[in-house]
Amino acid sequence: MLDAVRDRARRYFDAAPPAHDWHHVQRVDALAETLVDRHPTPVDETVLYLAVALHDVGRSREDRGEIDDHAVWGARKGGEILRDEGADEATIDAVQHCIRAHRYSNAVEPETIEAKLLTDADNLDALGAVGIARVFAYGGELGLPIHDPSIPPADDGSPDGRSQYNHLHKKILDLPARMYTDVGREIAADRAAFVREFVDQFDAETAGER
Repeated sequence: MLDAVRDRARRYFDAAPPAHDWHHVQRVDALAETLVDRHPTPVDETVLYLAVALHDVGRSREDRGEIDDHAVWGARKGGEILRDEGADEATIDAVQHCIRAHRYSNAVEPETIEAKLLTDADNLDALGAVGIARVFAYGGELGLPIHDPSIPPADDGSPDGRSQYNHLHKKILDLPARMYTDVGREIAADRAAFVREFVDQFDAETAGER
C-alpha cells in the first residue's frame, strides 16, 4: 500500500516549486527513518511513512491561493487516497492527525509519536544547508529581497520576515525549540549551528568585512 500511496501522492507535485517539491518529501522520508532508528520507543512506521508521503499534497494549492490550509486539505485528500488503497479507518485517522498537526503555523498539537516524528522531520528539512537553500528558493518565489539592511530582524514586525535573511532569524532559528523528540532536538541543534555560522558569514560579507 505504501508504494501505491507514494505514487499517487507524487502526482500532486507536478511542476511544484523547489522549496516544496517531491524531493522535499523524499528528504523528510529519509529524516523520518533516521528518527525512527534512533527513537527509544516503538513507532507505527506504516502510519508515519504514509503521513510523510501525503503531508504536503496540498502545498502547491495553498501557494497558488486555491485553499487556505494545506494541512487541513491534505488530511481530507489523504483520507480519500488511503480509503481508495484499502487502509483501515484507524490508520486513516492516525495519518490524518499527523498531516493536520505537521504545519508550523497552525494550532494543532501532535498527540501521537508518529505525528511528533513527522513534525520533527519536516522541520529538520528547514534547517541546515538544505534549509538555507529552501529559504532563498521560497523567498525568490515570493519576490522577497535577499536582504534589506533598512529592516533589521529586530524591527521586522511581520510573522515570517520581510526579507529572506530576516526569515532565517524569525522562523528558521526558532525551529530547534519546536522539536518534540530528543533525537529531533539533537539533529536540530547541529543544523541550527550551521545556520548561525552562515548568518555570521553573511553579516560580515554585507558589512564588507570579509
